[in-house]
Amino acid sequence: MAGISVTLDGSNIQLAFKKGEQSTAVVMDPQAARSLVKAVGQLLVAIGEDNEETGEAIEEMVDVTSPTIDIGMDENGMAVVSLQAGMIPPFMLRLKDDEARHIANSLLEILNSPRDIRISGGGH
Repeated sequence: MAGISVTLDGSNIQLAFKKGEQSTAVVMDPQAARSLVKAVGQLLVAIGEDNEETGEAIEEMVDVTSPTIDIGMDENGMAVVSLQAGMIPPFMLRLKDDEARHIANSLLEILNSPRDIRISGGGH
């Protein structure tokens, strides 16, 4: 069963993913976390999802100004995912090798699963 948890790490926010025995976490400053929340919210609206439990639509949306997600390596050889949304400055997530492999494998597993399973939401 896959799971996602969000916790505080000092003044930063930690977003952790776990599936089976594999887990990874990304620590973000508050500005990067806000950018991620807004971007995910906009994607949910784009696919026609709102908060079904309360019937409320996600209110604050930011236009995505970059139609791409850039993936590369930083000067230290760490995998980097770079995003930008609306007026918010671009931000980068630096990933250790095992974290990058876990995300890549998880995305491949999701993309290789039948569409009806992906739509079910998987309970998380």
